[in-house]
Amino acid sequence: MPFCWKCGNELKISGKPERKEVCPKCNSYLRCCYNCSLYDPIASQKCREPQVDLVKDKEKANFCEYFIFSSYRKVREQKSSSKDDVRKKWDSLFKDGE
Repeated sequence: MPFCWKCGNELKISGKPERKEVCPKCNSYLRCCYNCSLYDPIASQKCREPQVDLVKDKEKANFCEYFIFSSYRKVREQKSSSKDDVRKKWDSLFKDGE
């Protein structure tokens, strides 16, 4: 059973999702790199398929012919965009012997 890459919602679809199909829970695109079992953050172009065309935005819907819906739950950690959060994390790295 496939899951949404963003929220982890279990999806009740079989086969490949349509290009513009979205998760009913978080409204994220389902046919995107992050939902593909070939996605690999350390591979060339972040994909294990050597013939793939470059997809710049990995969370947007795309036309990739090599898409294989991932069948395990993988929820990507959301990046914090708050400057205060980043500053707190940075400061916590350099506390003086506390």
